[in-house]
Amino acid sequence: MKILVVGSTGLIGSYVAKALEKHGEVVGVSRSTAISVDVKDPASIKAMYEKVGKVDAVASCIGKVAFKSITELTYDEYLAGLKDKVMGQVELVRVGMEYVNDGGSFTLMTGILARDPIPAGSVAALANGAIESFTLAAAIELPRNLRINTVSPNVLVEATSYHSAFPGFHQVPASVVADTYVKSIMGKQTGQVYKLD
Repeated sequence: MKILVVGSTGLIGSYVAKALEKHGEVVGVSRSTAISVDVKDPASIKAMYEKVGKVDAVASCIGKVAFKSITELTYDEYLAGLKDKVMGQVELVRVGMEYVNDGGSFTLMTGILARDPIPAGSVAALANGAIESFTLAAAIELPRNLRINTVSPNVLVEATSYHSAFPGFHQVPASVVADTYVKSIMGKQTGQVYKLD
């Protein structure tokens, strides 16, 4: 099995790549890897797939958004979050359909703010909700028995710089998030949003 992990140098991506190594060949990509990708640029995503070639699964561990008060956020900051976390992941699927083998899968990433917002989290909430809805819609019409799921964790134990913004939230270990990616990729379900609260 050949698995593409997009965002493999980030916190979640590094855990996901490591967890998947025992299940096949892992190709990790990010902005800083040998095969690089900028998910805000559709041409970069296409070039990445051309270099990686056919895969059995794509694990997306990406999504950069601004955290600011709704009274301070600009149109461009909302748009940047949508281009990165939403359209970046949508494009991984849209272009990736040509590169994922029959019966393969896409696993995307959102987070707790889709259903439990915090102050300064409106861009993340918007992006997460969009991807979760996209997952449900894409699952009913992807060709060739392709599957799609999304992993939606609470704040990570290891993401200590975010803890003060999430008072009282249950923290999830990155290893549990990685295991859920394994479940999504190695299993048979589709159209699922795996909520790790």
